[in-house]
Amino acid sequence: MRSRTLLVSAVLAVVGSSTGFAQSAAPATPAPTVAKAEVIGNAGKPIGAVTATGTERVTIVRLMLAPGAVQPGWHGIHFHAVADCSDPEKFAASKAHVNHGGKAHGLLNPNGPDEGDLANVFAAADGSVNAEVTSPTGLVGPKGLLDADGFALVIHASPDDHTSQPIGGAGARVGCAAFKAS
Repeated sequence: MRSRTLLVSAVLAVVGSSTGFAQSAAPATPAPTVAKAEVIGNAGKPIGAVTATGTERVTIVRLMLAPGAVQPGWHGIHFHAVADCSDPEKFAASKAHVNHGGKAHGLLNPNGPDEGDLANVFAAADGSVNAEVTSPTGLVGPKGLLDADGFALVIHASPDDHTSQPIGGAGARVGCAAFKAS
């Protein structure tokens, strides 16, 4: 009987000490970084707004375009390497996709995706967009989007097929938002 009492006491001591660990405070999680930018159309005027919220491991993009901003239907969007939308006719100053790993373009490409690849967004019949997409590309950190030259979110005229090179057939750049590092 005495050995049984000792065994029960030992079990209770272990259970009691493990619940003490469960009740201790977890380390504080840093707040995500939030960056906002205006979306400029090919006429050089604002057509909407975009918010990027993220950490070192993920970026969530919330895109809101005004009615008439783009043609109705699907549109490719990508992260581009430089926060420069100063040439609204083509938005070429934003350079190519963010691509630290040198991967091929396309979410469905077996040799991809590059870090600029995102899911398509849909414009309603009035040309407005309200969408949220997620990327495993970090917003901050050593390979984060908000590096010294920032990044741009570029909106294309057509949908991305997620496989063909170099931009999945997404066509002309019709919108651009520049996110500059603070």
